[in-house]
Amino acid sequence: MNSKQAARARLDQARAALTALSHRIHAHPELGFEEQQACSWLVEMLDDAGFEVQTGVCELPTAFIAKAGSGPLNIGIMAEYDSLPGIGHACGHNLIAAMAIGAAMALAKVADDAGITVTVIGTPAEEVGNASGKVLLLERGAYKGIHAAMMVHPAPMDFVQPNIIAASMFDVHYTGKEAHASAFPELGINAADALTVAQTAIGLLRQHIRQSDRIHGICTHGGEAPNIVPAHTSARYIIRGETSQELEELRVKVRHCFEAGALATGTKLELRGGDKPYTEMLHDADMAELYRVNAVALGRRLAAPESNARFSASTDMGNVSKTIPSIHPMIGIDCLPAVNHQPEFTAHCVSAAADQALWDGALGMAWTAIDMAADKNLSTRLLARK
Repeated sequence: MNSKQAARARLDQARAALTALSHRIHAHPELGFEEQQACSWLVEMLDDAGFEVQTGVCELPTAFIAKAGSGPLNIGIMAEYDSLPGIGHACGHNLIAAMAIGAAMALAKVADDAGITVTVIGTPAEEVGNASGKVLLLERGAYKGIHAAMMVHPAPMDFVQPNIIAASMFDVHYTGKEAHASAFPELGINAADALTVAQTAIGLLRQHIRQSDRIHGICTHGGEAPNIVPAHTSARYIIRGETSQELEELRVKVRHCFEAGALATGTKLELRGGDKPYTEMLHDADMAELYRVNAVALGRRLAAPESNARFSASTDMGNVSKTIPSIHPMIGIDCLPAVNHQPEFTAHCVSAAADQALWDGALGMAWTAIDMAADKNLSTRLLARK
């Protein structure tokens, strides 16, 4: 039995447990940096599989690192397990977590023979949009010694190299002054007006930004009562650009819009966050090609290139890819017309198609890692990294 066959056999043994793990995480959604249950379930399964596990790494209580094997090529597999407010696992992080564990268990079976060390990094809070798990883990040295990184993400269809762009999330706060809205409105300073002016300015700005730029946000506080001039309003916004440079150019323009709201109304403006943004994803072409071949061998139907061109999302895996050769393929769960971040997508993340994607994604990563170690040119390039 060769390494790929042995990895498949190990994954087959764990298939029922991995499916149950995915469904359990799905049924108990937890927000970023609060994933206590999901983290403990993942750690327990890896510990039972013989991995050397460290919990609470880098001062992040719901982060972990688990290792198996002693080969020279250290391949990192990312696990995400946070959910979205209100709609649970509408981005399928229950599947990402289970795929990561499955791939790691399959690789651990053959790691020494294949020349691999497999490292699972439990990365909390991907959905928070700023100063997220991977960003903080990178800053604090969790990726030291890893030669390549990978993960697979559920989506409506399969993309090998999805279009992942830079993003920054921040909070906007305006402070004015209360007054009776009817008797003494001239004594108030209206913070809601400031946000209205800013949002209007952003609407007008859209004519003059790149087609690939994105600006979207919500009002998180609009005032206390209709008969009180609002003294405090707040919003949460995300801006995106194809590259970090384009994101920075957009950030300056958007900041001017929020400053315009403060200037027009006499309120005070405070922007919080946005200091640790997500970068664009740099897919390693050689790794991506190996994954593509393995995905096709597993019967996956890859989406046409024009579908990928329309796709545009962001993740802190982009930050990892700027430091370590990485891939972040998408795997389809047969959910259309439902798409990510819809409650309908949440339901699809425990469907039969999702369960199959879990197995395919885990085995696809394991086979890709084995191929990476066997490819002399690629493994030499990866091992030469300092």
